[in-house]
Amino acid sequence: MYLIKSAKSPFWQILFKNAKGKFTTKSTGKKLKSEALIFLTDFKSSLENPIEAALHSKSLKEFETEYLNVVSAIRSKSYKNEIIPLCQFNQAMAEKFINDIYERSKYSAALHYRTLKAAFEKAKQWDYISENPFRKFKLPRLPKHIPVFIEYRHLKRIIKVTRTKLLRDIYLTGYFSGLRLGELLNLRWDAVDFKNRFIKVENTNTFTTKNKKERIIPINETLYEILSSRYPKSKITNAGDYIFTRVKGVLLNTDYISKSFKKAVRRAKLDDRIHFHTLRHSFASCLVQNGVSLYVVKELLGHQDITTTQIYAHIKSDNLIDAVKKLEPRVRKSNINKLRLLKTYPQKSNIVK
Repeated sequence: MYLIKSAKSPFWQILFKNAKGKFTTKSTGKKLKSEALIFLTDFKSSLENPIEAALHSKSLKEFETEYLNVVSAIRSKSYKNEIIPLCQFNQAMAEKFINDIYERSKYSAALHYRTLKAAFEKAKQWDYISENPFRKFKLPRLPKHIPVFIEYRHLKRIIKVTRTKLLRDIYLTGYFSGLRLGELLNLRWDAVDFKNRFIKVENTNTFTTKNKKERIIPINETLYEILSSRYPKSKITNAGDYIFTRVKGVLLNTDYISKSFKKAVRRAKLDDRIHFHTLRHSFASCLVQNGVSLYVVKELLGHQDITTTQIYAHIKSDNLIDAVKKLEPRVRKSNINKLRLLKTYPQKSNIVK
């Protein structure tokens, strides 16, 4: 029995033979070797006493603390675990936990499922468990709703009741670019090419897109005017400055923008289902209505998979109707007149009675 270091885990591991005589590992949960050696000594003595060994078994709560310390930058503590050994948490427990949440909130269940599946996958990589119980079953299918979208006339009503130019410019930019709110607020001047008229949505040291995918958004005339009006007139301009900000260098809060937009929607007496993300849906819907391919829309939105973009396929129904109408044979005017005459003066039937 001795200590080893694995590339899969930041902690020292104990390599030892289990009751079946096979080599296995156990994490010490310690990054320093001196602390890991102390743990090793305690672990050796605990193996001599099964009751004490059970006490040393890592629990869900202990793993939760370790896991959240590692991924605290990208995850929030959104669930609590009972103090039971991690290795005893099986598929049945996992499935029941998710199904119980699903009965209350389908989308909350989806969030828990994704988060826990990732967490237990990390536990497997750290050799705490041999398999991930959340990989043994699939989340129940979520209902798919057609996204709400608005026309430009609705946006004008929202703009009319919005008091500040900053907010008006943000709403209009969202509508004409399809940018996610986080992408929009993190937009800097060096991402805008006025000459070639496009915005580059890219990953930076301080911001990463939803799926880490970079893309190009063309700038139409309305968006060009908005961005031009915001461009600092001063010669002392930092290309890395935020485009939409109150105080130079200070990022706007997404909650503030979302709530401000919602208030404007209510002041405009529009459908309460409309929220800031509706502007992104509207951007995509408008493109599809004007005959733009779903694959092009996929690239403009930065979707990882075309199936995500296919929620807008229903909007093409009118185009499909027009397409089918084109299959109808074109009848010349002279032939139409002949048909009218036949109706007026019916000919003898050729049907044999």
